[in-house]
Amino acid sequence: MKNRLKVLRAERDWSQAELGGRVGVSRHAIIAIESGKHDPSLPLAFKFARLFGQTIEEIFDDGQNGDG
Repeated sequence: MKNRLKVLRAERDWSQAELGGRVGVSRHAIIAIESGKHDPSLPLAFKFARLFGQTIEEIFDDGQNGDG
């Protein structure tokens, strides 16, 4: 799943470890999610959305948002 986590994190000058600490996961989990190798759980996606003040859809793109 594509996501904007790396961009949002960089805008705040946070390390992967710092972002992980803010949402309660390891740096390795952040690496896996940012790279698209792992999709976050729904509760974790909500944590990211609240932390960055955006909707889940603004952060994550599952490729299903086409016009048809």
